[in-house]
Amino acid sequence: MTTLSPARALPSAAEVALARESSRTLSAYLQTRAETQQIEIVDDQGAAHPVRVPVSALRLLVDLLTEIGAGNAVSIIPIHAELTTQDAADVLNVSRPFLVQLLERGEMPFHKIGTHRRVRYQDVIAYKERIDVERNKVLDALAEQAQELKMGYE
Repeated sequence: MTTLSPARALPSAAEVALARESSRTLSAYLQTRAETQQIEIVDDQGAAHPVRVPVSALRLLVDLLTEIGAGNAVSIIPIHAELTTQDAADVLNVSRPFLVQLLERGEMPFHKIGTHRRVRYQDVIAYKERIDVERNKVLDALAEQAQELKMGYE
């Protein structure tokens, strides 16, 4: 079973600066049609070790560095991961009891392992995308109504 690592602290100023620089440098090598790229890792003795990586992994690394360069802490979760109710609630930024209510109302699929509920990460993300679309529709309707009523939005 895949578990989420505990929340990391925000990156330090030095990590942010280094991540920005690394992201810019690596992104120049994403404009390739090759399926792999070779990078070098330098060990403590200064010896370089070449490593071939898929370009898709290099893109992910650039995305990761870009987020850290913006001062964000980052977590990577496999799409097929199964989350506890607390982990799923954390992804949605809701309380665990609220998430359990969503599950029991059938708004998101889940299964049980013994007495414990498990939710697939991709189902949590699909739910989040669905409610974000609904939320944006309501916000658009409210903005349109405010414009019609000339409430200062033009």
